[in-house]
Amino acid sequence: MTTTAAIEVKGLEKSFKDLHVLRGVDFDVERGSIFALLGSNGAGKTTVVRILSTLMKADAGVATITGFDVAGKAQKVRETISLTGQFAAVDEVLSGRENLVLIAQLRHLPDPGAIADGLLARFSLTDAGARKVATYSGGMRRRLDIAMSLIGNPPVIFLDEPTTGLDPAARIEVWEAVKELARGGTTVLLTTQYLEEAEQLADRIAILHKGRIIVNGTLGDLKALLPPAKVEYVEKQPSLEDVFFALTGETDTAEPGAAESGAPPTRKEGR
Repeated sequence: MTTTAAIEVKGLEKSFKDLHVLRGVDFDVERGSIFALLGSNGAGKTTVVRILSTLMKADAGVATITGFDVAGKAQKVRETISLTGQFAAVDEVLSGRENLVLIAQLRHLPDPGAIADGLLARFSLTDAGARKVATYSGGMRRRLDIAMSLIGNPPVIFLDEPTTGLDPAARIEVWEAVKELARGGTTVLLTTQYLEEAEQLADRIAILHKGRIIVNGTLGDLKALLPPAKVEYVEKQPSLEDVFFALTGETDTAEPGAAESGAPPTRKEGR
């Protein structure tokens, strides 16, 4: 494995009978970075995550997590990673703090209460910590879910489409939580079908299409693949997002983009 790579994937292949889902996938993820695996539904993103998290075996290829072979050292890999799926895995009957304490106890960690309080503070959930999760918004549940996945301080976390089904404000809350992970030194592999999500979060972006990585680079690298847009000066009408944030009083720090449909966001260069 390369000295700076937390994840290294070479020649990954996976088929389900006659359906070839992965056709030789290659990529590296540097330690402490956010790597976005971008693709439409059915591109193979979740299959990659399942293989890397030892939930599924590849037909061919090699993958390592912090130096441990995913196939040969599965238990070591499980001790190194955490996985957050497309839907928040939280207990709605318990409070946010009780969810965190429970996971810390199951991991046999000392002082579960202190761990829970620290994570509540880290993800801006302290005021809601004593409330039942059933009363939480979608964004709060997802932030709690991510906080739960950090118990035990795994160096690598997989986020499989973490903002699916969330409204624009909740999506931004999750974006800030993901950025906080990277600031804390956690390596994040993020799968998404939302173009702007990858643009907002990722240090590097790989586009997975029909089972292959067709491009892999920084946002600047990817934008350089196309010629500059022609500049036209036209009157810009307010978007629905502008109206939403104006009416709700939220700060439009980042545009939610494709919203729940997953459709590519409207390109705004040169307007």
